[in-house]
Amino acid sequence: MEKIKLYGCGTALVTPFKKDGSVDYDAFRTLLARQIEAGIHFLVPLGTTGETPCLDEDERIRILEMTKENCGGRIVVAGGGTNSFKSTVANIRCLEKHGADVFLIVVPYYNKPTQNGMYEYFKAVAQSTDKPVILYNVPGRTGANLSAETTLRLAEIGNIIAVKEASGNYAQISEIIRNAPDGFSVLSGNDDETLSLMATGASGVISVASNIAPSLMVQLVEALMKDDMKQARSIHHMLSPLFRNCFIESNPIPAKAGLAHMGLIENVLRLPLTASSEKTFAAMAKTVDDLGL
Repeated sequence: MEKIKLYGCGTALVTPFKKDGSVDYDAFRTLLARQIEAGIHFLVPLGTTGETPCLDEDERIRILEMTKENCGGRIVVAGGGTNSFKSTVANIRCLEKHGADVFLIVVPYYNKPTQNGMYEYFKAVAQSTDKPVILYNVPGRTGANLSAETTLRLAEIGNIIAVKEASGNYAQISEIIRNAPDGFSVLSGNDDETLSLMATGASGVISVASNIAPSLMVQLVEALMKDDMKQARSIHHMLSPLFRNCFIESNPIPAKAGLAHMGLIENVLRLPLTASSEKTFAAMAKTVDDLGL
């Protein structure tokens, strides 16, 4: 396995739909081109932001293949996690043939596994593939928190190369950064924590906001990589309303509202998610306009 070191800003890509509910592949290609033009560092299709649980297998394959074909040589990180080991491995078996360079595997949701259960699960998932694996900790969606101790145990496994940390627990994430082995990346899973986490050693972010403002997110992360804190603080404060408003309803509802206001996609989601409220749409429209996008 080629050792991959993940750094910078990766976009957790939305999946655009047409008014009839089918995937809008033309719009998706346009979104990809916009990301590449902005200089994004890597791409993350088929995550939570992509409404992946509501995509069928053929749709997931085509989205991944399109991402790989239009990635401009960048690393493609494919979401592959479920709350079943058997289903996760089946996802990996399917997707590793269609352009996935790395797999993003979420803590199993709803099951509420113990720390030992999470360790054994991720260990078995990593052993099932030659591809690198990123752990994804987002207890607000899964109902279970992957502890720093368990993350660091898993970081010793050769093809587990990173964690996307969206716990919001700075002390926990800081402990992972401080004790992580060489080559293991800690990536912020929350846009508004990018500055604080990268300032203390995180390698980058997997971003929702970069769907809306990819160039500004790239500038923020690159300023942090150069330790240009003056520039980073300036961009962070500029983007703070976007960070906040991207989560005033469940992700990706606000992000899709913003992209629809920009004329890039239709404001369509698949049930159980629905299009944004008028208040959310207005907030995202103002945020987009204030940023000059």
